[in-house]
Amino acid sequence: MTRELHLSVALGSAGPRSAAHWTGLVQLAELGALDFVTLDDSLDPADGEGRLDAVAVLAHAAARTSRIGLIPTVTTTHTEPFHTSSALATLDFVSEGRAGWLVDVSTTEEAARAVGRRDPAPDAELWAEAADAAEVAARLWDSWEDDAEIRDAATGRFIDRDKLHYADFDGPHFSVRGPSIVPRPPQGRPPVAVALDAQGRDARWELASQYAEIVLLAADSAATAREARTELLSRAGRDDLRVLISVGVTETRDALPELLADWHADAGTDGFHLVTTSPTEELPAVIHDVVPALRARGLFRATHTGHTLRDHLGLARPDSRYAVRTEAAL
Repeated sequence: MTRELHLSVALGSAGPRSAAHWTGLVQLAELGALDFVTLDDSLDPADGEGRLDAVAVLAHAAARTSRIGLIPTVTTTHTEPFHTSSALATLDFVSEGRAGWLVDVSTTEEAARAVGRRDPAPDAELWAEAADAAEVAARLWDSWEDDAEIRDAATGRFIDRDKLHYADFDGPHFSVRGPSIVPRPPQGRPPVAVALDAQGRDARWELASQYAEIVLLAADSAATAREARTELLSRAGRDDLRVLISVGVTETRDALPELLADWHADAGTDGFHLVTTSPTEELPAVIHDVVPALRARGLFRATHTGHTLRDHLGLARPDSRYAVRTEAAL
C-alpha cells in the first residue's frame, strides 16, 4: 500500500509587504491541501526594510482560511515564555486549531542591541533556554483543564477555579507560576516544530527529542535522512514525531516530483518541507505542478480530511497533565 506523505512550505520571512500579500500565499497553499505553512521571524534588524510580526500576519491569514496549518517562527531569546504561550494559544483559537510553533533563538549582537535587555549568549545556552521555554509553554497550555470554562450567566461563574492550575516552573533562565491568562487551546497544545541539520548534533537536538512533534530536517541524502530520523525517534522514545525533509524549490524544480517520490521511498521519513526563495513565483508551480504530480503517484491527498493541524499530521490531542493527575487522585 502506498504511504502518503506530508507536505508543507516555507514562505520565508514576513517582510514589509502587506498582510494581504502573505494571506494570499497562505490561501494558495491551502488550495493545494498542504499540511501547513511556516513564516519566519527574527529579532534582528531587517536591513532597514522592516518586517511584520509572523504571529500577527498568520492571525490575519487564519480568519481568511479554514484548513491549512499556520506555524510562525517565535524566538525564545529576549522574550518571555508567558507571552509566547499566550500569543500562540490565541492564534490557535483564531484559527480554530491550526496553530503551531517553530522554535528559534536569537544569537546576534544586533538582536541583543535592538531589544536592549541582555548580551548575546553561546548557542548551547540559548537552546537550553529554548527547551525551558517549551516546557513552560506546555505547562501553561495545560494549566486550564478542557472544561474549566463554565460561562454560567445565571450564577455569574465564568470558570471553575478548581480546574485552573499553577505551572510552578523554576529554572535557571526564568521562573513562571501561571496559570495562563488564555484558556486551553483547541489543540490542547499547538505542535512544536524544530529545524535541524542532519549533519550536526547540537543542543537543539535535545529540545527536539523532548518537545518537538515536527522536525524540519536538512539532509543531503536519503540515507542521511533515514539515519537522522532513526536517531531522533530513539532519543525521543515516542512515535508522535513527524520528520519532514527540507528541500529547496529553486534548486530542484525541474525534477522535484521525482525527487520527492524517490526520497520518500528511500528515506522512510514522513514528508517534505518545501523551502521557497521567491514564494510569489515558486508557490504557484508547487501547487499547480508538483502537487498534482504527487497525487498522480498516490503520494498526496486530494483534500484536507481533518480540521486541525494535529488532524493533518495524525497527531493525537494531548490531555492536560493536571487533569490526568486530578483523575488519578480520585
